[in-house]
Amino acid sequence: MTLATKPPRVRRARRRGFGISTALGIGAGGLWLSVIVLLPIAALVASALGSGIGPFWDAITTESAISAFEVTFLTSAVVTVINAVVGLQIAWTLTRDDFPGRRFVDALIDLPFALPTIVASIVLLALYGATSPVGIHVQQTKYGVMVALLFVTLPFVVRSVQPVILELEKSVEEAAATLGARPFVITRSVILPALAPALLSGAGLAFSRAIGEFGSVVLIGGGIPRKTEVSSQYIRSLIEQDSPAAAAAVSVVLMVVSFVVLFVLRIVASRLARKEAPSDTFVA
Repeated sequence: MTLATKPPRVRRARRRGFGISTALGIGAGGLWLSVIVLLPIAALVASALGSGIGPFWDAITTESAISAFEVTFLTSAVVTVINAVVGLQIAWTLTRDDFPGRRFVDALIDLPFALPTIVASIVLLALYGATSPVGIHVQQTKYGVMVALLFVTLPFVVRSVQPVILELEKSVEEAAATLGARPFVITRSVILPALAPALLSGAGLAFSRAIGEFGSVVLIGGGIPRKTEVSSQYIRSLIEQDSPAAAAAVSVVLMVVSFVVLFVLRIVASRLARKEAPSDTFVA
């Protein structure tokens, strides 16, 4: 055996070791994912479709179910658009500007992550309920539901966009400004294309969280059937009425809609990210 033959064997051994560790990692991750995510989802689908397609369709097309879907999806879509705009502005300000209390505001953004949602509902009820100290009464209205959803979903957009803003090269913006580009043109041609993938991802997460939210809308929304009752509250009412199959059917609809939205936005964001190149060109 010559010395020249040893390096390939070493490399093969390293490849085999890397392959084994990778296989173990994939196996452990797949097992954990199956136990925590896939099996509960399978059980939910089995419960929803246990009696066949007919009962499943009947459960999700009742007048109460459709009304709950309308309230849920409409308010969630509006909230997502608002938070996409406001969240982008907040993330930009926190990242690019320096002002007194910036660190406090930055930490405050994460409060909805840590605060129990029922506590958020109590706070919002005290602020915007019948005895509102600011004179704004939105309890038991769709506006109250929107306020609650705005509160709990804002961090998803801000925290998704913030790291990308940190990585943006200011030199490109400065070069565009030096060449005479107006702020609107710089925002449209330089900043937004770079932020679009992260913004879409954050918006998708916010929408998915909004359609499944329960605790923060309980008190401020009131859960009035066919008016302010969201799908999560309707599911609870079905459970209380001893209709677990119908509750599972409505849950499957929410799960499918959430997955489709996340999947589509993930694909769009990936394509935008591939198209986006570190180019310093812009349209003047």
